[in-house]
Amino acid sequence: MALPPLPRGLPPRTVARRAVLLGTAAWCVSADACSGGATPAPSASSPTATRSAPGSSAPASSAPGSRKPSAGVSPHAELPRPVAWRPGPGEIEPAAKLAAVRLVEALGTWPVGQGGEGAAAERAAKLGIADAVASQLAAQAGSLAPPADAAVVRVIDAQYGGILSDSASVLVVCDQPTLTGATVRPGGTTVDVRLSRDASGWRVSALHPATPGPARAPGPAARDVLAQSRIELPPASAADIRSGAVHDSALRAMLRLAGSYRLSISVVRSGHPLDVFGTDRPSDHPLGRAFDVWRIDGRPVVDPGTSRALISAFMQAAAAAGSYNVGGPVRLSGGATANQFFSDDTHHDHVHVGFAN
Repeated sequence: MALPPLPRGLPPRTVARRAVLLGTAAWCVSADACSGGATPAPSASSPTATRSAPGSSAPASSAPGSRKPSAGVSPHAELPRPVAWRPGPGEIEPAAKLAAVRLVEALGTWPVGQGGEGAAAERAAKLGIADAVASQLAAQAGSLAPPADAAVVRVIDAQYGGILSDSASVLVVCDQPTLTGATVRPGGTTVDVRLSRDASGWRVSALHPATPGPARAPGPAARDVLAQSRIELPPASAADIRSGAVHDSALRAMLRLAGSYRLSISVVRSGHPLDVFGTDRPSDHPLGRAFDVWRIDGRPVVDPGTSRALISAFMQAAAAAGSYNVGGPVRLSGGATANQFFSDDTHHDHVHVGFAN
């Protein structure tokens, strides 16, 4: 449903009308409003290329957020067309991830004239969420609702922050360009989506969007990480590093791992549960002492087609880089301590790399 490109130099009103057409045409794709379905299909697209299905061997640069967010703006540009994220093979609870992602896509994607909390609540209600709950969730959107005339959420990854039999945390990692006037600006966030399960399935109960904090002058390790093309950072993780709140132990490990692997990071500090899910133990993530990797050398960790040998080698390399707590889908033995390696349902879709200080 794409429209032909506009010539440069048109007045803002013409560009805004075009944005309305694009948003209206693409809205059904983002919120499943046309088909009402949740049939697995490839994940979201980038501005210039369609993202490959999970587990494909396509270059990592084809995925949204696979490069550092640009600090520039694009005058007289158009927002990319939203494409609904879909779970790939190997998911433990794909319905939980879909419930979380569909709400984030609905709240964070709007055409010109349909911004604001009230309109966001209406979009949430169209997903079958009760009006009172939809209004509550729209009020919790935070960094998912930046000031702009229009916006498009493109989900980079959805991973577990925790998964139990009747509750879950799904971390929805987003790229979110926005349109203000005739100018498109890059952006994005990560949302910790809380869910509960009852007889009717998984339902979203709360949102906790990332709040990375203001940027400050980066130290040497932070500068090197931000400049390293083999470390792929989504917007919230890059902002975490620019905030100065990430420990050098984690940054140095990223750089060391990048010497042997191309690593796609999903979460660093913000947008992660404060406590280890289901416990009262503080997580290392909000303290700036951990990072999660959802893709290694372009291969999603969750995909059963990704070599277990590759994941095992990466986990061992993370331990050699100083991590005291390495979790993933492979249960390894032989760590320096009894608990250096671990595996559980939460970590079947990413590798956790944590540091004591």
